[in-house]
Amino acid sequence: MSPTRTTTQPGTQVPAEAVAPLMRGIAVLRRLTDADGSLTLSDLERATGLARSTVDRVVLTLARTGYVRLDGRTVTLAPRLMELGNAYLSSIRIPGLLGDRVDALADELDESVSLAVPDGGDIRFVHQATRRRAMSLSFRIGDLLPAERTAPGALFATLWGPAQWQAWRERRVSDPEGAGFPSLPPRPGPADDLFEERVDAARADGWALDDQLIEPGLLALAVPVRDPAGGIACVLSVVSHTSRHSAQGLRAGLLPRLRDAAAAMESRLRDAPPGGSEPAPGRLASWTSASKQELGREFVESLARGLTVITAFGDTGAALTLSAVARATGLSRASARRALITLEHLGYVVADERDHRLTPRVLALGYPPLSRITLPRIAEPHLAALAGLIHESTSLAVLADDSVQYVARAATHRIMNVNITVGTRFPAYATSLGRVLLADLPAAGLGPLLDHAELRPLAPHTLTRRAELEAALERVRTEGYALVDEELEAGLRSIAVPVRDRSGTAVASINVAMHSSSRTIGECLEQVLPRLRLTADSIESELHTAARFTHVAVA
Repeated sequence: MSPTRTTTQPGTQVPAEAVAPLMRGIAVLRRLTDADGSLTLSDLERATGLARSTVDRVVLTLARTGYVRLDGRTVTLAPRLMELGNAYLSSIRIPGLLGDRVDALADELDESVSLAVPDGGDIRFVHQATRRRAMSLSFRIGDLLPAERTAPGALFATLWGPAQWQAWRERRVSDPEGAGFPSLPPRPGPADDLFEERVDAARADGWALDDQLIEPGLLALAVPVRDPAGGIACVLSVVSHTSRHSAQGLRAGLLPRLRDAAAAMESRLRDAPPGGSEPAPGRLASWTSASKQELGREFVESLARGLTVITAFGDTGAALTLSAVARATGLSRASARRALITLEHLGYVVADERDHRLTPRVLALGYPPLSRITLPRIAEPHLAALAGLIHESTSLAVLADDSVQYVARAATHRIMNVNITVGTRFPAYATSLGRVLLADLPAAGLGPLLDHAELRPLAPHTLTRRAELEAALERVRTEGYALVDEELEAGLRSIAVPVRDRSGTAVASINVAMHSSSRTIGECLEQVLPRLRLTADSIESELHTAARFTHVAVA
């Protein structure tokens, strides 16, 4: 057997077969991530050191893949980029197998709870269950933190060999201020030189404590979750504040429950069926070829193809051979091989004999800033595009008791315009947005809501009889849309469709509202409804990507 090849660190000699455009594209994504998701084209040029023409071509290619949006001169990471990080999270299986246990523990303890994995000599979080408090105590999924300032880091370091300790010491010397960790607060005091002692204690105790190492007031207690072979699959940690616990109190009060939860997680890892099925043949290479044919030299096909290699990993298991990657992407073996060599050089892939695996560094490609995205933020650019296309106002709303609340809007500049602001509430029964959401409720939820609703006449045609409203809701269920004509206000006509989450539940709705003189009902159905449905599809696609391993707030 040949020895395992370790990941080459950035800054070393670039392999002759590396794909330069892929390296440039990843550099752009990293700079955008470090800037919390948005930079101007000029700022990207300065941050990457690339020529402006190169930046323009890279951004155009990334926009074509749906990974960024270009608004004038500003480039912003788009939710679809999370499919790269999702491929890594799916491949390691930990969030999918253990995430619900973490969520339940957070509810039980009423504290934020996390799962972390090692990334070289540092750590990254792969799952978060946070508490909604004025003082939030959580990092984002994918954030990189130094081992010496975290409780999980001390536990991972118990497994380090001499080479890893040497690399850690060199990193400490080269970056004493922690500039390489942009998500980390400034060091609260002098550098702590007791990390090796804490690692020895963690090895002896089987747990580790972060007593205000990240920042004053922050406490964290961590225990390992071991894989079936006895290694550390991940580290489970609970995070609190000195206003709620002392360091000693946190350990004494929560360590037994943390250990019980870790034991249950280890049992689940042991009982999980093995992964590793062969990925289905893909056609991503055909898509990149078509895009190249359409856009010409402005589309950097080798960049797009290189990124598709990352998406080949996922539900099929952690490891893929070169042949499997080629089949999953539709690339030639030569193209897939060059992409894998490039990704390995940059630290996003590690190779062991014939097998290739993604590393946690893939999460550095946009995941931290995007992991906190909300549904309104996802919807806003799509609503704006629709409003610009049909020249009517568009909105996103959610159900709030028996009302709908507007959470995103895109208004048009017209003399006669539908003037509604974000935060406005209207009775759900008299709006298209509300009827779409009411129609999706189960009978056990809809019945009591209608029992308490006061069906008042708000406009000339408001439905005020329950039987008529229930019949209207049944039509919405059958047809998949709601059209409300002068029921909320005289002269106001609107049409709405649902926005569904990954389970198929309508979590929000979008509509187009207009004066009744703008379009006839027939024109609404023929001209507006198809475009409205396409917009909902686009929002749902990004929502499903973003919500695969994170919680996406709907308001």
